[in-house]
Amino acid sequence: MYFLSKELYFPPVEEATYEGIVAVGGDLSVDRLLLAYNNGIFPWFDADEPILWWSPSERMVVNPHDYKISKSMRNILNRNIFEVTINKDFQSVIKNCQKIERKGQDGTWISDEIIKSYTKLYQLNKAMSFEVWQNQELVGGLYGVDLGHVFCGESMFSKVSNASKIAFIKLIEYLKKNHYKLLDCQVHNAHLEKLGAFEISRNSFIKILKNANLK
Repeated sequence: MYFLSKELYFPPVEEATYEGIVAVGGDLSVDRLLLAYNNGIFPWFDADEPILWWSPSERMVVNPHDYKISKSMRNILNRNIFEVTINKDFQSVIKNCQKIERKGQDGTWISDEIIKSYTKLYQLNKAMSFEVWQNQELVGGLYGVDLGHVFCGESMFSKVSNASKIAFIKLIEYLKKNHYKLLDCQVHNAHLEKLGAFEISRNSFIKILKNANLK
């Protein structure tokens, strides 16, 4: 396993462990984060762990150009019970993602350090948030890292039924309209699968990522 120094470097993702860990340590500086994401690597660790950098052998993704909105969600969209904004309140979105309780999870990986680092990415137009409002109250949203032609989703939250799904759909619509190649959802979970995400190989993901970066 590779242990990072102060040097801005990651080993090739093909050298990841069976579980998908590429490297350990380093920092969450803007430059290191951007280097990681542009090479198909992302940080994911608990508060009592060193920074773990991942590139799993199977990557959960959505092709925005093939995505089909379900009839039930289309009906909810048509009712206009939610308002959706982009980059209006990044801080509130990431802090709600940190605090929201999730079934089967004890605590969150979104530390104060994560919030500080990703807020810096947002200030440099390298991260985005989608906010969902109901009666002028923030009830859902998501945020992620914006690589220009691939969007790396990080986390979402919902305080009322369907709010995070609305944010997800609006993100997909944005990515399709702006000719993004892929939405990266990182690792498999049942909720993402229900939303239409699927797995591709790490090699396929890296090829799409590198080709997108050439545009």
